[in-house]
Amino acid sequence: MGLFSKIKDMFKKYDDSEETKEENVEEVEEVEDSEDEVAEEETQQEEVEDIEEEEESEEEEESEEEEESEEEEESEEEEEPGEEEESEEEEESEEEEESEEEEKSEEEEESEEEEKSEEEEEPEEEEESEEEKEVKKEKKGLFGFGKKKTKEEIFEEEKKSIKIYEKGLTKSRRGFVSKLANLTNKYTKITDEYFEELEEILIMADIGVNTVMEFIDRLRDRVDKEHISDPSELKEIIVDELFIIYVNDEVLTNKITFNENGPTVVLFIGVNGVGKTTTIGKIAYQLKRDGHKVLLVGADTFRAGAVAQLDEWAKKVDVGFFGKEEGADPASVVYDGIETAKKEDYDVVLVDTAGRLQNKVNLMKELEKMNKVIDSLVDGGCSETLLIIDATTGQNGISQAKAFKEITNITGIVLTKLDGTAKGGIVLAIKEEVGVPVKYIGLGEGKDDLSVFDIEKYIYGLFKDMM
Repeated sequence: MGLFSKIKDMFKKYDDSEETKEENVEEVEEVEDSEDEVAEEETQQEEVEDIEEEEESEEEEESEEEEESEEEEESEEEEEPGEEEESEEEEESEEEEESEEEEKSEEEEESEEEEKSEEEEEPEEEEESEEEKEVKKEKKGLFGFGKKKTKEEIFEEEKKSIKIYEKGLTKSRRGFVSKLANLTNKYTKITDEYFEELEEILIMADIGVNTVMEFIDRLRDRVDKEHISDPSELKEIIVDELFIIYVNDEVLTNKITFNENGPTVVLFIGVNGVGKTTTIGKIAYQLKRDGHKVLLVGADTFRAGAVAQLDEWAKKVDVGFFGKEEGADPASVVYDGIETAKKEDYDVVLVDTAGRLQNKVNLMKELEKMNKVIDSLVDGGCSETLLIIDATTGQNGISQAKAFKEITNITGIVLTKLDGTAKGGIVLAIKEEVGVPVKYIGLGEGKDDLSVFDIEKYIYGLFKDMM
């Protein structure tokens, strides 16, 4: 079984949505029922313990009263009182009994008041514990430990993510994959003409000339070694080889690297018009949803309206914002922004930067200055530098990536507007030609349509109709 067959089998369960969903719901309900039973047993046990404590306190009070009465009787027998003395003692005992009853009633009133005050104090303690839980939740979110999700929630999230890939890659699937299918139907045997047409299809899909040439060489070797003659047998091998080219025996990380020693600072770079500000807003929304406290910093002070646009996104997704007037020194904006983040306990800082690629020298100096500022304020420095590329620009986007890589250290790429192109192969080309992994892909206009890149879901969404 090839790699693509395994991937397809792995995601097949999300197509059988109703049966799988019912199974997951039953499992979740069983877990919740058992949790309810445990909670009820604990509550009943607490009530029993409270009753036992009250009974013990009452028994102690009764035993004390009995001891006092016995002592009084013994003193009366020793004194041998007369009739007048007896009457006086009776009066005194009656007074003592009355005083004891009054003291008892006062003690009962005090105990009732104490119980009431304790009951009033309990909600405050509960509120404090809830606040502590929220704080712990925020702290845990920084290191990737969030609230434990039910199986149904995990299933639904995974299903939703796969559907986003399927929908977002529709144009690429209809264009690129349909051409591959037609090629297979056109030829009954694998010939040089077959390879030439396959090469053209892959280049037109923006996979990139160098990547395609390497891919064709690998494919020819497998055809020779495995004695393959039927083009239909190559369909799965083509997908497998494209997957192997992207992974290239590397351990790829597609998530933001968080800083354990201070706020996590992420720089966003890219030319104007690629959707940089929108991408920052969407990532901020997702991080906030995961329990992070996020601050957006508007350091693109050269483009008119850039700071105001970022401020609007901050309000839209309900996160913090720091910015200055247009024309301000970007490094000073970053400095004051990080100081604000540290004072107000933000754990993630997303920084928008200018995209003046036409002036490489100035841009390089500007980014170097920003990184020095970050290094001086945060242990570990800048955690990520993400390059935003518009997928619809094709090979021009790859050229941008190469140019930015020359002037700064890029840790990941965000590929926007992938749903708007029929050339979905750019994902493979960027990784091969630039050597930087794709961390996010934009597959729609919605806040949830920016997805953490998953090579297996990408392969499945792109080639699912081919097999």
